[in-house]
Amino acid sequence: MSLDLNRKKVVKNAWRITKERDKGAIRIRVPGGQMETKHFAVLNQIATEYGDGTVHMTTRQGFELPGIDFENMEAVNRMLRPIIENLEISIGVSGFDKPKDGYPTAGTRNVAACIGNRVCPYSNFDTTAFARRIEKEIYPNNFHVKIALTGCPNDCIKARMHDFGIIGMAEPQLDSSRCIGCEACVITCKKLVTGALKLHKGKVVRDERRCIGCGECVLSCPTAAWTRNPKKFFNLVIMGRTGKKNPRLAENFIQWASEELVVQVIKNTYGYIDKFIDRSLTKEHIGYIVDRTGFHDFKEFVLKGASINPEARIAQHVHWSGTFYVSDVFIGAPQGDQISR
Repeated sequence: MSLDLNRKKVVKNAWRITKERDKGAIRIRVPGGQMETKHFAVLNQIATEYGDGTVHMTTRQGFELPGIDFENMEAVNRMLRPIIENLEISIGVSGFDKPKDGYPTAGTRNVAACIGNRVCPYSNFDTTAFARRIEKEIYPNNFHVKIALTGCPNDCIKARMHDFGIIGMAEPQLDSSRCIGCEACVITCKKLVTGALKLHKGKVVRDERRCIGCGECVLSCPTAAWTRNPKKFFNLVIMGRTGKKNPRLAENFIQWASEELVVQVIKNTYGYIDKFIDRSLTKEHIGYIVDRTGFHDFKEFVLKGASINPEARIAQHVHWSGTFYVSDVFIGAPQGDQISR
């Protein structure tokens, strides 16, 4: 890397410092993982004219174009203009001549989403539309936050491995006049989900504590007696992560949350990070901040002023486990060479 290169500015501009001297990789945001195919022509032009002719599809549903000379940063940023404008990224950001300057920051990662109910029959909401709304609410921001949305508890996007996972929930509604007591929904729920349904005196009864709002009962009913409540609800799970210190899955924070409540909690979280982050570090993932301050301080901060819908159930306690690399599980275990002997 050239000594006169402003590394901080480059990284904030959504460029990656790579192993190849004087060359970097531009990272392309695609909120919700969907964009028009016409933009592939732009990516192809950048990759062939300025890069090494390849593109990497990232785990966050964006693209990275490597092998670009840093002296061509301005030209590449200008070429990204139609993509940035079409996806409405960094609209109205002060300090950036929208959008010829490229991306205004790279801290908050691309909001990822499964394909949603535009295509998938299991999904309970339009994941792309909600992802783009969240993108507009939180980006640009320097804080390192990862958010993913999935249409149902099948969790195809692996939402429980993110700081915030937003899982679509369907409130099933039963039209008793259409129910024939075949128990198709009961059997499906017992075998595939949580066993929240049972047949009692010829009628199907739903245990609200067990129901996770997956919608399997709706899909399995041969007479369409079950339908999804058109009102959208979400299970907001928090503080999942990978990494070196303590990778873990996110745990339930708010079930049956409204869209507005989810957005308010996420927006309030940025104020929480700003107050409690360890500024001696280059970056600090939010989960470690929550570990340090405690769940209850986080909960109080992010719910302050939030409009909590009457259906919402908020966790009183959250316990994360995960993997601890420094543990006793290998004490006394033989080494590989001892086993081979």
